[in-house]
Amino acid sequence: MAWILTAVLTALLGALACTLLVALHRRDVSASVNALVSLVLALLSLSLATGSLSPLRGPFLTPELPVWVTAAGLLHSVGMLGPYDSCWWWDHLTHTVSATIVAALVYAGLIVAVSTGTTRALSPAAIAGATIIYTFVIGVFWELVELVARAVGERYDIEPMLVHYGWRDTAFDLAFDLVGAIIVVALDVRMFVELAALAPEVTQVLLGVTGTVITVGSVLMGVSLGVTSSLN
Repeated sequence: MAWILTAVLTALLGALACTLLVALHRRDVSASVNALVSLVLALLSLSLATGSLSPLRGPFLTPELPVWVTAAGLLHSVGMLGPYDSCWWWDHLTHTVSATIVAALVYAGLIVAVSTGTTRALSPAAIAGATIIYTFVIGVFWELVELVARAVGERYDIEPMLVHYGWRDTAFDLAFDLVGAIIVVALDVRMFVELAALAPEVTQVLLGVTGTVITVGSVLMGVSLGVTSSLN
């Protein structure tokens, strides 16, 4: 199994690197930046998975995570080169895959937090519901980031690093974010429970801090966009 994951990850990393080279060759700034960020995240997850950046002995994360992260990054990076515009389902697939990563991490964190008593007791159904809501809120945060990127691009007459395709697209994005989260809880994906269980208190803090930052950030971006719209 390990060699299969290694082969798949190697192929995905190679494809992502090629995507970056293509974006650079086209002198597509936004596609290049997105591909570079995706490659950095993929390599970071790989480093953590192999334990090279971990203070603990042995692998820190499950080997499936870098494969998952790299696949999502590749889908997004390739999409920036054209498929987002030419292939109607590409964006839906990308959001679904990305949402499954987020949901799987959140789901594992909540399971560990509840099972170790670091947070209030929740039923399995409540954990599943909280995972779906948490993933949806993160999706809203991302859509607001896209809107802010567009506003900044228009304000300073520069190409935005992220592209917003309209409110209909936003609705579909959020819908497929929900699809990704529902897939995780429906299949009871516990791939990252062992990771979260390494430090239950840290897991709880990360869930709380991330939730707070995303909620506050979403409110601030929403207010900022509203003010900007009224001024225009």
